[in-house]
Amino acid sequence: MLSDRPAFEKRIKRHVIGRFREYFAGTAPGLESLCLQELQALPLTIHKAQTCPGGVLFHGRLIDCYRANLYLRTANRVLMRIGTFKAAGFHELEKKCSELPWELFLEPSHEIAFRIRAKKSRLFHTAAIADRFRSSISSRISSPQQTLHGRNERQQPQTVFVRVVDNRFTVSLDSSGVNLHKRGIKTIGSTAPLRETTAAAVLMLAGYKPAKPLLDPMCGSGTFSLEAAMLASNIPAGWFRDFAFTGWPAHRQARKRWEHMKAEGGKQISFPKQPPVLASDIDRRVCNAFKKAISGHELGAAIEILHRDFFDIQPQNFTHRSGLVVINPPYGRRIETPGGIRTLLLRIGTKLLRDFPGWKFALMVPAKSMLQQIPLSFRTFPIFHGGLQVVAAIGTVPPTADQSPP
Repeated sequence: MLSDRPAFEKRIKRHVIGRFREYFAGTAPGLESLCLQELQALPLTIHKAQTCPGGVLFHGRLIDCYRANLYLRTANRVLMRIGTFKAAGFHELEKKCSELPWELFLEPSHEIAFRIRAKKSRLFHTAAIADRFRSSISSRISSPQQTLHGRNERQQPQTVFVRVVDNRFTVSLDSSGVNLHKRGIKTIGSTAPLRETTAAAVLMLAGYKPAKPLLDPMCGSGTFSLEAAMLASNIPAGWFRDFAFTGWPAHRQARKRWEHMKAEGGKQISFPKQPPVLASDIDRRVCNAFKKAISGHELGAAIEILHRDFFDIQPQNFTHRSGLVVINPPYGRRIETPGGIRTLLLRIGTKLLRDFPGWKFALMVPAKSMLQQIPLSFRTFPIFHGGLQVVAAIGTVPPTADQSPP
């Protein structure tokens, strides 16, 4: 059977590595256009890139999938389409599913999970659908030629996504693994954690420039600060984490390309001489935990962390240049009454107006109606945040009479 190995590797090279396939970069609702802009700015060989509800569809090669995972800041995950077919009954489903070349995508020892959504279909029982897929996959990847590859050194759990609409099955394999908002840095949580993908989107919408200072005065677990520090240091979004695609059979042949990509990304990393990001919080424990989280990632060169109340901060003590101040104040369960958050927002707006002339600002609020408390002009953007529909208010504090706009 060893003579079959070159033929098997040739199949992988032809059908997985070299072939243009359809990929889907999933995002939070409302971030599709930002993700498309990111994708189009990368040095990829993609084509037919377009937004659709919940993400961006594009055609590319496996190496483009790798690069999307490494660099996209607003994507939740990247799925590789591996097949589409119609099936109106379980017998037909088993037949069509068994025809997919699972051995090219999965190892025999993989732990496989399924995420199945079905609507307007005769087959709607997701557990029964998963059973048919599991049986079909097992029959394909237990073949002798597949076992020639043996067990991967760092076996990654794999997830098969199945979407069923009007009896049409779209089958995808998750290339990312854990959600891409998990950058591999934070080991701490907070009462209402902001996802890194959301923070990246808000920074983009606010026009953040890494050369400018950034103030995160209610930093919590530091999501805004971390995203800004990675941008200021030119660190790829996925630099500190692993991906599910490293457990694919194709990765044996594509590993050198991946290592080269990582090496090229590493050459672009450049830590600033002075921290352009100031993070602060009124909770000393939060500040100490944040310092600990970044200590092993060299990000201390880009972030200064202070235990201080926002209302006691004077920006000129940090920088003489105007920049961006990003604020994710406590709300919801952290502020027990609507009056409490309204009072807080009024204080924030007054503080910005008095002490941050010429600065850009991005303020997260739980409802657009509450922005009536802010004595500033701004644009609003709906943001999906942890199951809540919140609003990002983005604008510029009017400069003083003797101050030029930034």
